[in-house]
Amino acid sequence: MDLSDISEELSRAEGQINDIFRALSNGFQKLDKIRDSNRRSRQLEELTDKMRECKRLIKEFERVMKEEENRNTHDTNKMLNERKQSMIKELNSYVALKKQHASENKRIDLFDVPDGGDVFGEENVLLASSMTNQQLMDHGNHMMDETDQTIERTKKVVEQTVNVGAETAAALKAQTEQMNRVVNDLDSIHFSIKKAGKLVKEIGRQVATDRCIMGMLFLIVMGVIAVIIVKLVHPNNKDILDIPGLAPPAARKLL
Repeated sequence: MDLSDISEELSRAEGQINDIFRALSNGFQKLDKIRDSNRRSRQLEELTDKMRECKRLIKEFERVMKEEENRNTHDTNKMLNERKQSMIKELNSYVALKKQHASENKRIDLFDVPDGGDVFGEENVLLASSMTNQQLMDHGNHMMDETDQTIERTKKVVEQTVNVGAETAAALKAQTEQMNRVVNDLDSIHFSIKKAGKLVKEIGRQVATDRCIMGMLFLIVMGVIAVIIVKLVHPNNKDILDIPGLAPPAARKLL
């Protein structure tokens, strides 16, 4: 059954997936003829990208298939599911083939050697099968020396890192202590401000009380003075009470 009769989107996705499968088949055939490890790695990366794209298209195929499921017959859905499973199976076979080539690619080059040697190959590498025992020992010793040097450099870097970490930790500790002191000082200042506020309020209340008392005393004094003045001006006015200790002017006897 032609998928274009069911869905143009499914037909287009299947066509793209089949094109990728053909490209993968040709790519792995070419990979078998490549001996250079760098070229093999690049070829494997390209094939891996194609397999990722194929996986995305299969998921797209499955999504469209689910959207069309209610509109299709049972036999049509069964046929679409079989095609999807067939695509997944074929993709998995290429994934397994890619893993096999990737593992084989790791065994091609064993040692990296400098330029200018008489026993070096075309890509400046030496296969273990073409080396004599003495060459293997010499090259192994050379690699061990380089490894020891690398280890020593790594140790120095680690020591420097440890020293920097210790200095950083000490600086952080000092800053933490300083921050704690600042926080304590702020607490003390806050307490002092709070206490000063209370003291100012109490002083304000005392001042207000003193002003009230002074006002009352002033009114009393002014009242007494007013009564005295009125009594002196109108000594015979009986409506004005006598001030204790102060006799009327007419009743006073002259000495």
